[in-house]
Amino acid sequence: MYKIYINETPLFLKDAAGIPENIAVNDEQNLVARYAGKPKHLSGFIDMLEKTSRFRSVTVYSEHFDKLVRDFFSLYKLVEAAGGLVFNPAGEILFIHRRGFWDLPKGKIDKGESTSEAAIREVREETGLEQLDLGTELMTTYHTYKEKDGRRVLKRTFWYRMQTTDTQLVPQAEEGIEAAVWMSAPVFLGTERRVYHNILDLLAISSTRPE
Repeated sequence: MYKIYINETPLFLKDAAGIPENIAVNDEQNLVARYAGKPKHLSGFIDMLEKTSRFRSVTVYSEHFDKLVRDFFSLYKLVEAAGGLVFNPAGEILFIHRRGFWDLPKGKIDKGESTSEAAIREVREETGLEQLDLGTELMTTYHTYKEKDGRRVLKRTFWYRMQTTDTQLVPQAEEGIEAAVWMSAPVFLGTERRVYHNILDLLAISSTRPE
């Protein structure tokens, strides 16, 4: 299964074998559809999600799951990134504030880098932390956006758990980062904030994964 955020609405790509008959029915808030086998069918869902927030989610499924995924990816330029969910000794998480949203440190993978190398480098560059202990890979998230020329981009981000004993934070202003702060997950989630949904997914899964 793939979960891709388009305009902050999740689009699920699923194998038909994982769709029980009683779920494969549309309701007013969640659209479920069998893939017709042509990329233009997917383009219709993408156009809809880019222009409206009518549905809470859209699920597209197929008996030919690999083809469904290939066809979806063919409609985008793929960009790969990596980042970190960083904990201090008090169990607080490192959050950054950038362009009006709360986020986690991440960035594009350079040529020749592994995903873990890129994740550590990006955290260091964006927050000023030097001492970082790499933990487990947590998950991979997907979201889309458009470049200035209108080309669609699918961003795949690999996330890692990290630990640090550093306390000095230096937000990377040239990357639009206005603040870097430590907060516990309950404090962060206990206040209404502008935050991307894939970050909320990451916080949710991290609370169920061992260190």
